[in-house]
Parts: sequence; C-alpha cells; structure tokens
Amino acid sequence: MSSQHLFPETEQKPAQKQKKPRMGRYERVQRDIELDTSDLFKAFVNVIQPASPLIPYSFIDLFCGAGGLTQGFAQAGLNPVVSVEISPIASATHQRNFPQCRHFCGDIHDFAPLSWLQQANAGQVHIIAGGPPCQGFSVAGKRDPNDPRNRLFHEFIRVVREVQPYYVVMENVPGILTMQKGAVRKAICEAFAESGYPNASVAVLESATYGVPQFRPRAIFIANRLGLQNPFPKPQLAPDQYNPIESVISDLPEYNPIPEINHEWTKHSVEFMKRIAEVPPGGSLYATFFDAFKRQYPGIPSMTVKENHGGTHIHPSLNRVISAREMARLQTFPDSFLFEGSMKKAMWQIGNAAPPRLAQCIAQALIPTLNAIQQGESPTPQRHPPQQSQMEIPFD
Repeated sequence: MSSQHLFPETEQKPAQKQKKPRMGRYERVQRDIELDTSDLFKAFVNVIQPASPLIPYSFIDLFCGAGGLTQGFAQAGLNPVVSVEISPIASATHQRNFPQCRHFCGDIHDFAPLSWLQQANAGQVHIIAGGPPCQGFSVAGKRDPNDPRNRLFHEFIRVVREVQPYYVVMENVPGILTMQKGAVRKAICEAFAESGYPNASVAVLESATYGVPQFRPRAIFIANRLGLQNPFPKPQLAPDQYNPIESVISDLPEYNPIPEINHEWTKHSVEFMKRIAEVPPGGSLYATFFDAFKRQYPGIPSMTVKENHGGTHIHPSLNRVISAREMARLQTFPDSFLFEGSMKKAMWQIGNAAPPRLAQCIAQALIPTLNAIQQGESPTPQRHPPQQSQMEIPFD
C-alpha cells in the first residue's frame, strides 16, 4: 500500500511557514533533578578519555530489543553474556549481531536467570541493564499508571534480586520521573533498595550532548549494592557543538535504496512527493498525525526518531521520509549492524532502541569503579540471597 493512504485524506494540512525548532522538551525535569542536592551518591565522570576495562566485565541486557544498549556496552569493552527479549524479530536481530551472547526469546516471566548464566558458563555478572517497556510511562500519549506493561518492572527487579550484579542500569523515558507527582520514581528507587541496591540515583541524559545526532533525552537510573557512587557520564558537547543530522546521512544515496544495509524507505507516488515538497522544516503533512511526515530541521540534531507505520520523519532536504539506515545512523548504530525483517520491522526496532553511543558513555562512566573493585580498592562484593518483595508499586 502506498504511503499516501496511510492516513485519511481529510487529515492533510500542508504547512504554511517554517516553524522554529523546539528543543529541551524535558529541560524542566532535568533542571529539577540537577538542583536536587540530596543525592550524595550521584557522580558525573569525564569519559572524553575513557579508562579501559581491566577484564571484559559481564552484563545482562533485559528487554534488549534489537540491542542498542548491548551495542553500546560492547563498544565500551564489556561482555554481553545473556539477553532477554520477547519479540521474535528483535531477537533475531540481536542474535545476528551478538552471536556470542546467550539469548532468551520469550516472556521474561519465564526467564530463569541463574540457569541461563550457568548454561553460558558465566561467572560474576557485573551489570544488569535494560529498559522495561515504557508505553505505560510515556508522556508521548495518554499515561496510564495501571497499564499492565508497567508490571514488567517487577520482573526486572526479580532478575536483579536473583543475580545480584554489582551495578544496575535502567533507562526509560523522562516522563516516568513525573508520573503521579514523583511517586513512581520514588517507588522504583525503593524497589531497588529493597533488593539490596540502596541510594539509587537518577539523571536525565540528553543523547545529543554525547555526540548522538538526535535529540533523545533518557531517564537513567543507576544503583549499586556496595555503598559506592553511582557514576554518570559528564556531558561532552555544548548545544552549539551538537552533531547535525546531515553529518551522518548526507553520504547515503538520495533516491536509490540499498536493501543490503537497510537503506530503504516508504515508497512515495509522484503526487505524494509533490505534497512532501511543500512541507517546510518543522512542518507536518497532516493536521493531527504529528509524529509522522514531519520534516527534519537542517543544521541541528534530528528530532527523536520513531517508526509510525512507515511514516517516519521527512528528510531535511529530500522529498521522502528518512530510511531505516538513516534512522539507524541517527541512533548511532554502525552500518555493520543489520536489522532483520521487513523495512517497517527494521524501523520499529530502530525507533525503540537506546542510542548505542549514549549507552557506551554510560558504560565508560562505570568502568573506573569496576576497575577499582577488580584491583581490590573498593569493598569486596558480597552475594546476598534473593528476598521476596512485599512492596506495593503504585503503577501496579
């Protein structure tokens, strides 16, 4: 089906003038967190010249999707030992790109972490990372604190409680921090504490400040069970230094697809391309479908990339939507990272992923502390038996 039929014709509304870019959607949330001095365990680490890991520290990636976090952590020199993902197509992508990692494709409720670690012949797990599905948390649509998908956070905590890694890293949309006037954020930190990870820290990290050519703020929770600091990467770029969208997509063919590297996009008719040509930067082709067919601004990082039934954002200078490979580059996936499935399935995987470059910086911030533990300069980790949680989480 051609793209002009993705949305009702009555919704078409060509933009009349270029809109000014809106940046800093979560600046208030980020500012409030930065002004909060009560967290004595949060620290920001310079990763411009990152330390090398003394050993390939092991990690588990829960709700791993196609593998954005896995890719970033691996780029930092860490070792993925086990991953978990329920989507068969995302699992296929993860297995293709990380064949050395033991992968569980299925419902996390059925995942027995200790058994899988034994099968992987893995020793100490140093980090558990992941992003429990955020649809119930997101401010992009109607937030429902009773969304059953929110309960998957409990499964994340269950695996942490059983495995007892040194550190836990959880990423999500910044909107999770304001749900129920902060009650959800508090409940998450209390759930970590009950599992042996007190003093959890949280920060809103804007991906563009770490070299990602895309505005994509993420809420990052970090906690440990050793009474140590929770290190986050210091921002690396000022706004006038951000990588613009053109810096990573300008060398790709304009209108010739390359399916072998996922450089494909929704096919447009000549008439539809004429309509796209009328859309200025920041404008949308449709009156109500603001997440689709919105032209990117030139000269700055892209808007947050997402898949919308093939209706991704419009290229900043061409009369077509951006391709799956262009989306992947805006997320900082290398061209060697290939996505399984159809074009739309590839776009869905890419749009749901964490930017590997951001994940790499987070891992690099953790490495100095992991090295100190390895050298005996920090408390020796003690394994604790799993405990049954009695906590009531308000989004259950």
